[in-house]
Amino acid sequence: MLDYSLKMAAEQLKTRAKKGFIWNTIERIATNGIQFLLTIILARLLSPNDYGIIAMPAIFLALAQVLIDSGFANALIRKPDLNEKDLSTAFYFNIVVGLVAYLLLFLASPLIADFFNTPILSVLLKVTALVVVINSLGIVQQAVMTKKMDFKTQTIITIISTLVSGIGGIWMAYNGNGIWALAFQQVSAALIRVVLLWTLGHWHPILVWSRTSFNYLWSFGSKIIVIGFLDTIFNNIYAFVIGKMYNAKDLGNYSRAQHFVDLPINNINGIISRVTLPLLSEIQGNNNRLNQIYTRLISIVSLLVFPLLFGMAAIASPLIYVLLGKEWSGCIIMFQILCVARIWTPINAINLNLLQVKGRTDLFLKLEIVKKIIHSVILVLTFFSGVYVMLIGYALVVFLAFLINTYYTKKIIGIGLGEQFMSIFPFLFISVVSFVVVYLILPLLDNCYTQLIIGISIYCFLSFFFMYLFKRESLNDLKSFLCKK
Repeated sequence: MLDYSLKMAAEQLKTRAKKGFIWNTIERIATNGIQFLLTIILARLLSPNDYGIIAMPAIFLALAQVLIDSGFANALIRKPDLNEKDLSTAFYFNIVVGLVAYLLLFLASPLIADFFNTPILSVLLKVTALVVVINSLGIVQQAVMTKKMDFKTQTIITIISTLVSGIGGIWMAYNGNGIWALAFQQVSAALIRVVLLWTLGHWHPILVWSRTSFNYLWSFGSKIIVIGFLDTIFNNIYAFVIGKMYNAKDLGNYSRAQHFVDLPINNINGIISRVTLPLLSEIQGNNNRLNQIYTRLISIVSLLVFPLLFGMAAIASPLIYVLLGKEWSGCIIMFQILCVARIWTPINAINLNLLQVKGRTDLFLKLEIVKKIIHSVILVLTFFSGVYVMLIGYALVVFLAFLINTYYTKKIIGIGLGEQFMSIFPFLFISVVSFVVVYLILPLLDNCYTQLIIGISIYCFLSFFFMYLFKRESLNDLKSFLCKK
C-alpha cells in the first residue's frame, strides 16, 4: 500500500510538473509576442529620446527590486515545511523594504536628474518608482503560486496585465503624452498584476511576525541579494553609462536594439538552461556518456543560435525600418553588434551548467568574479570611445567568458576550447557565409520591404541547404531534441 501511495504521489507530481512546464511555455511565448507587438506600435508613436529617458533610471529601479525580493521568494519556494508565519513575515518585510526603497528613490530623484542632466527625471522617477511599492505587495502571492506549480493562473495574470497596460500606453502615446505613456504602462502593468494576484490567489496575510521565520529567510536571502546586486549592476551598466556619457537618443536606440536581440536569445537560453541541467545531472557519474551528450548539445545549440543571430544581423537594416521606422536607424549597427556578441551566451550557459552538475559551485563563483573584473576593465577602457566601441568591447567580454569557461570544462570532462570549437565551427562558417551573401545582395534591392522578404528567403535557403549538405546529422539531432518531452 505504501509503495502504491508513493507511486501515485510521484505520478501526481509528474503531472503537475508537466502542466507547469506547458503553462510556463505558453506564458513565455504569449507575453513575448504581445510585448513585441506593443513595442513596435509604441516605437512608431514615440521617439528614441523618449525611450532613452525612461531607461536612464532603470538600474536604480532594478536594484530596488532586488532589495524588496531579498531572495525571500526563493527561500519560501524551497522551504519544505512552509507555514503562515513564514509567509506573513516575508510579506510584511517586503512592504517595509518597498516603502523604504521608494522613499530613497523619491528623495534621490532630483540628484539622479542632475546626474543625467535631464530635469524631467525628477518627477518621472517619483512616478515610476511606485512600481517598487506595488511589486512588494505581490511577491509572496506569486511565490505561493509557484510552490504549488500553479503556472496557469500566473500565465493568465501576466497576459492580462501586459495587454491592458500596453493598450493604455498606446492610447496615451497616440494622444501625445510622450514619455508619460511609457511611465503609465510600467506602473499600470504592476498594479493590474498585483490586483489579480490578490484576486485570483488563495493566500492573504495574517497579523503575525516570527523572528524564527525571518532568520531562516534572511540566512538564505541575504546571499541572493549580493548575487542579485552584482548581476543587476552588470546587466544595466551599459544603459547607465550611455545615459550619462552620451545622450537620451543613443540610450533609446541601445535599449531597443538590446530588446530585439534579447527577445529570442533569452527564450532560447532559458529553455536550454532548464533542459540541460536535469539532463546532464542524470548522467553526471558517467563521463563517457556525459562527453557524448555534451558535445551533441553544443552542436544543437550552435545550430539554433548561430544561423538565427547572424540572420538577424544580415537583415538588420530593413528589419528596423519596417518594424520601427527610419527614425530608429541609429540602432541598426548596435543591433548587429549585439547579435554577434550574444552568439556565445547559450553556450556559456551550458558550460556553467556543467559546473553545477559536477558540484563545482566554488569554480562557478570564482569564474563569475574573474569575468566581472574583466568586464569592468574593458568597460572602463571603452566608454570614452563611443557607443559602438563600448558594444564591441561587450562582444569581447562575452567571447572571453566562453574561453574562460572552456578552460574549466577541459579540466572537468576533457572537452575544452579545441573540442567545443570543432563542434561549433561548421555552424559558424555556414552562418557567416550566408550573412555575407545576404549583406552584399540587400543594397542592390530598391526598398526595405523587398530587402526584408528576399533577404530572409535567401538566408534561410542558404543556411538550410548547407546544413542539410554538410551537417544533416545535427538537423536530425535537433528534430529529436525538440520532439522529446
